[in-house]
Formats: sequence, C-alpha cells, structure tokens
Amino acid sequence: MTKLPNQAQVVVIGGGIIGASIAYHLGKLGVTDTLLLERDRYTCGTTWHAAGLVGQLRATENLTRLCRYSLELYADLEAETGQATGFRQPGAISLATSQERFLELRRTAAVAKHLGVEAEVLSSQEAHALWPRMEIDDVVGAVHLPKDGMVSPVDVTMALLAGARQSGVTTLQNVPVEGLIVEGGRAVGVTTAQGQVRAETVVLAAGMWSRDFAGRYGVSIPLHAAEHYYAITQPLEGLTEETPILRDPDHSAYFKEDARRLLVGIFEPVCRPWGMGGVPDVSFAEIPANLDHVMPLLERAYTRMPFLHDVEIRQLFCGPESFTPDDNFILGEAPTLPGLFMAAGFNSIGIQAGGGVGKALAEWIVEGEATMDLAEVDIRRFEPFHAGGRFLADRTVETLGLLYGMHWPFRQFETARGTKRSPFHQRLLEKRACYGETAGWERPNFYAPEGVSAEYEYSYGRQNFFPWVGEEHRATREGVGLYDQTSYAKFLLQGPGAQAVLQRVSANDLASPTGKVVYTQWLNPSGGIEADLTITRIEDESFLVVTTAATRFRDFHFLKAAIGDDQAYLTDITSGLATLGIMGPRSRELMAELTSADLSNEAFPFATSQEIELGYAQVRAMRITYVGELGWEIYIPTEFSLHVFDEIMRAGQALDLRPCGFHAMASCRLEKGYRHWGHDIGPEDSPLEAGLGFAVALAKDADFVGRRALEAQKSKGLERRMVQFQLEEPELMLYHDEPIYRNGVRMGLTTSGGWGYSVGKAIAMGYAHGEAGSLNAGWVRDGEWEIELAGKRYAASASLRPAYDPASERVRA
Repeated sequence: MTKLPNQAQVVVIGGGIIGASIAYHLGKLGVTDTLLLERDRYTCGTTWHAAGLVGQLRATENLTRLCRYSLELYADLEAETGQATGFRQPGAISLATSQERFLELRRTAAVAKHLGVEAEVLSSQEAHALWPRMEIDDVVGAVHLPKDGMVSPVDVTMALLAGARQSGVTTLQNVPVEGLIVEGGRAVGVTTAQGQVRAETVVLAAGMWSRDFAGRYGVSIPLHAAEHYYAITQPLEGLTEETPILRDPDHSAYFKEDARRLLVGIFEPVCRPWGMGGVPDVSFAEIPANLDHVMPLLERAYTRMPFLHDVEIRQLFCGPESFTPDDNFILGEAPTLPGLFMAAGFNSIGIQAGGGVGKALAEWIVEGEATMDLAEVDIRRFEPFHAGGRFLADRTVETLGLLYGMHWPFRQFETARGTKRSPFHQRLLEKRACYGETAGWERPNFYAPEGVSAEYEYSYGRQNFFPWVGEEHRATREGVGLYDQTSYAKFLLQGPGAQAVLQRVSANDLASPTGKVVYTQWLNPSGGIEADLTITRIEDESFLVVTTAATRFRDFHFLKAAIGDDQAYLTDITSGLATLGIMGPRSRELMAELTSADLSNEAFPFATSQEIELGYAQVRAMRITYVGELGWEIYIPTEFSLHVFDEIMRAGQALDLRPCGFHAMASCRLEKGYRHWGHDIGPEDSPLEAGLGFAVALAKDADFVGRRALEAQKSKGLERRMVQFQLEEPELMLYHDEPIYRNGVRMGLTTSGGWGYSVGKAIAMGYAHGEAGSLNAGWVRDGEWEIELAGKRYAASASLRPAYDPASERVRA
C-alpha cells in the first residue's frame, strides 16, 4: 500500500472523471508531484452511473473546444494506457418536432461546421433511415453529428488514472479528506485521518459534495443535487454498437444502445431536487424511483418508440447529479481563498467535458492564468447568494430540464426570481415593466403597452416586444428615456496607493483630474480583456469604479487581488447607490428642470462627473452613455432614490419622458458599436483587436498588465479585428454566433446581434481575420460579406465604424 506523503505540489480531491482528468493532465505537463485522493473507491460519486455520452457541441465556441478535445483524448486513451475505455463513435441524431426547434438545430449545425464539427441537416425520412424503429409522424427535421461518441464512464476514468500514474502522479483511494489547511488566507494543504499533506495548490473536484466542503471555508460553490432518471430495457433485436445516439429534446428524452439494450434517459422540465438537508456521505448512491413522477415521463418518451410498450424494463435507475444555477460548470481559483481551485457542477455532461476540463484547469494551475476564455464557467461569475440552499433547491427544479429546453433568445429563468430589486422596482412594475434577471437583479427589459401583459412570447423571429422596444429606442434617440441602472456594480478604491493600483491594472491613464470619467479595460498578461468599465476620480485619493452587474464579484476580486502591498482599500458600495440613466437629445432640457447646476458643454463636458443638487437630494451625475446619446447617469444615495425618481417623472411629463428597458439599451449600443464584455470582448480579445485602442495609454509611464503583449501586437500588425455588420435582408433577425463570410471564406462568428431601429436593419458585430496589418477600412470595404443563418447565407454590409453617429457628435452635443 502506498504511504500518504506529507507534501505534494498539487493535491486533487476526488477520484471521479474530473479529478482523474486533472491529475492526468498535470502529469502530462510535468507536474508529477501531484497527489489524487479519493474518499472511497474511484468513480463512486456520480461518474459510475453516468450515461457516458461524448457529444462535441456546446452552446459556445470555447465549451465546444473542450468537448471536442475530450472526444479526441478518449479515442486514443486505450492505446496509450492499455486500459479499456469502451470508446466508440456511433454518431448522434437530434430531432425537431416544431419549425422553431428545427431552426434552432439548423443554427447549431451552422456553428458546428465553423467549429470543425461534422454536422448534417436531415429530413425526417433521412433520420428514420438511420433509426428505422422510431416514430416520425411529428418530426419536422433533424441534425446528425456522425462523429459523436460514447465511453464506459468507469473504464475511461480508470484509463485516465492509469495515464496519470504512468506520468508519475500518485493516486490513492479510501483516503477521505477531512479538511483544508489554511494559513494567511490561503489554502496550503489538506488534512486526512492518515495525516496532513501540504501543497502549493489544492483542487476540489468532489462533485456534489464540493459545496458543503468549500462552504466551511467561506467559499461559495453554487451547485445542488437532483434526481436523474434512466431506464434500461431487455436486449433488443437490431440494436448494434453502430446504432446512433438519439436525442428527442421536445420529449425530454434520449436513447442510446447499451450492450444490445436500450437506455432511455430523461431530462424532465420540472425535476426533483435531492439532498436539501446536505448531501449524505454515501457511495454508489441510488435513489428510490418515484414512479408517480417518472412513469408519465417515460410514457412521453415512448411516443417516439411505441414498440417499447411491449418491452420489459430491466432497470429503472435514479441517481443524484449536481446542477448549477445557469447550467454551466464551475472552474477556477476561489476568489476568497487563493490556492484552492474548483472543478464542479457539470450538469450531466461531466464525461463529455471531462477531458477538456482536465486539460484547461491543469494549464490554468501551471501557467497561473487560464489559457483560453473560460469566463462563462469561471467561479467568479457567481455571488455568495447563489450558493444559498433555498435558492439552489428552487432553481434546480428548472435547470435540469433546460438542458433539453428551447434555447430561446432572451429566455429568462422562471424560478428563484425576485432576489434583488432596485428601489424603483414597484414604480416601474406599475408602468408595465417586464423584468428579466441578471446576477439576481430584477431589471426592466421592456415595457408593455396599456392592456397588454408584460411577459415574453419567445421566438427566433421578432418577439412580441419588438414594436414596444422600438418605441423606447426612438424615445432615446429623439426625446428622452429613463433607464433603471441600479444593478450596475459600484466600488470605492481609496487610499494613498489607489492611483498606483489603478495605473498598474488599467490600460488607460488613471492619473486623471478630479471629476474625470475614464473608460478603460483591465487586461491579463496576454493582453486579453478581463474587465470593461469606467473609473472616476472623485477625490484626490478616492476613485469610483462602475462595472456591470454580471461581473460584480469577478471584478471586485480582480481589483482586490491587484492591490498587493499598496496603501489602498476597496469597498463594494453597490447597495448604497441607486442609479438612473437620463438619455436622449432632450436629457439636458429635463435635467435643467431638476437642478440649478450648469449643464452646458463648457461647464459639464462629456466624460465628467459632478455632485449636483437634484430635488432635495445631493447626487453624483456622470455625463456618460451606453446608448450613444447625450445623457447622464445619476448615482443617488438609496434613501433619496424614490424622491429623486418621483421628481424626474414629474418634470418629465412635459417632455414625454419614457421609461426604457435593457433591450432598448442593447439595440442602441449595437448601432453605436459599443462593446459588451462576455459577448464582444473577453479574455482572448485585446483592446486593439476590439477597436478600443483609444482606451489604451501606451504613452503613460506605468507598466500596466498586458502592456508588452499590446506593444508586440501593435508592432506586428493586427490579424483579427472587430467589424460591424448590417444584414441586407429586411425581415431577418440576428442574435449571436452566426457564421461570418468574406469572399466566401468563413471569418468567424458574430459576437452579438440585434435590431437597429434607427438604421432599419438587423445589426451585429464580430471578428474578421486576415494577414497581419491588412485589416484596414479598404480591406473591409472591398470584401463581399455574408452572414449565415440556419444554413443559408445572406448579404451583409461591413464597416469598422459604427452605423450610428460614427463621429459621436450626438454624445458630445
């Protein structure tokens, strides 16, 4: 028996597919002083009862890259390690029983081809030829992925562990980790019944037990277990190892061959959470099946395979799997406990993602930063409230089913709502606001007219709110609109070292005068954009940082970690300031009715901030905009917020002031070419590529993070550049992830899209690539551009300049 060492470079907690893959890839990277500890036997948590599907496609390009890597890894793993994996590639078929679902599948197929995934759009008859025993009377069409695969989950995990050991990694089972060693606010090892093991890095890959374990150390891991069902039939004639996996999302079911039997899996729209009082310390757990719950679901699945009514079910299995509030997994270093990395919450795709996740996290540990854009699965996207037991139990009811639900544009969660509300919530509700949710905040997305329900009617075409948002858009462009921007995150950085910290972390120059609003990015060493925000010096040693609601926790801890030994301290003041945006060409006229302050260009120029009297309150007014019009953001002490709101509404009556939602803001910002972090810009995009070079101060003395990478990029010339597109076809809508072509060559995918009400066309942004230094306005102008929608290409115009007010004359009016 291998003796437990007293130290290791990396300790991995958990011997399922994820922990095994991380250990395997650390070994491949030369981190052979890695120790994997499993509390019982390998795979005893969730891995052992997984279905073993290895699909290639996910919702985004980077997650697809992870899953494609998994498939490639598993294909060669048996030859490398000598351990069987059960790998095979029967392919997979996804069915559509409505035109909207078929449109979604065809959009997916178009993205698949861009990502190098073989995908074929099929008629119902062509799908039937691949799966002759299914019923197709209701099938509109299908998509076939011929290279999708499957593995034996236990076997592939054992192969990864074998590969890890071949590299020199130590793996031990029956060694429960009892706790962490924390010193100086950092995880520096683990404790077990056999002794302590000190380590430079600890990785928590303990599946559904991760939340409770991490919570003991103040680390929030938002995941919750739920019941997950599948049935296995008796052996059936005609099933072979080449029988494709069949997904029937409109019936919440999938079918796969399993040793000549048929496994029927369920992703029900309303699931049953499990372990609400804490996940018990069990291995190879099975949950007694609730027949009242599962049998109607199986009956629904059987409408695709009516012959199954006469087939014996040999096993009806229910086991626990963990889900996150947004159906994306959780990776990265805990922001509140450095030295502790997370890999948890895989939402039924742990086998599919396991290979890629292991590689990505191992590289993150070794390099000190993520080697690809993992923001959508980064632990820092969540806030502590997301890990609350009641919140998770309520949200999990919905998230399991969403894996097979329609992925509508703008779809909103229906569970665990009303978490965070601005002071204006009820006032705006009375004005028929339809609320969406971002980072727990209820935010008005649009306003319904009198007598119409303020709710979504989802579609891939023009949704019900299309004309109403158009009216809000036009009010912003032609008159004055009011936006509730309270959800914006607000921090104070104070102290004699505050400027030095910001100069070091910001690409723009923060040696600014008091009252100057500076738009900037925070970068990683590769020059990629980690945050996109504004910073205002409000006093000599005090700066107000404003960023988006979705990145509040991420950006706060990014800045906090950058302080180091400087004399500065950071405070989150989001809850103390309500925020209203007064936007439009008549905004100065409205503001003049509310304050005696001089609002002229000379006294109050663009990108400046002043404290002014508004009504009876003292507020901070910033002349800044995300809609591309003259306007101010008003930061109001919370206790004065309703008074100020009422004063604005009273004065606004004579000017036809209109409450506007975030959909109108999005359409305005797209026309103006304003970038959105998480869509248009992120950790793999530099400010130069994104057309944000004006916010980079290479002339400043400070050696800011990412400077060398930008200087090298500028010297070489850009090989990738953000372009704005307008679709010539008048009836089509753009959203994001539509393939872009120039002269018949695929350039990439749109990063964000919408309708430009002022230009009267669908509008989008996305990156084009070419030879270094060639991507100028002439290159863009000389190309024939197309955007692909659901497999068909449509002509588009392209420009490096925004479609609306390219010289920003209206913003500075």
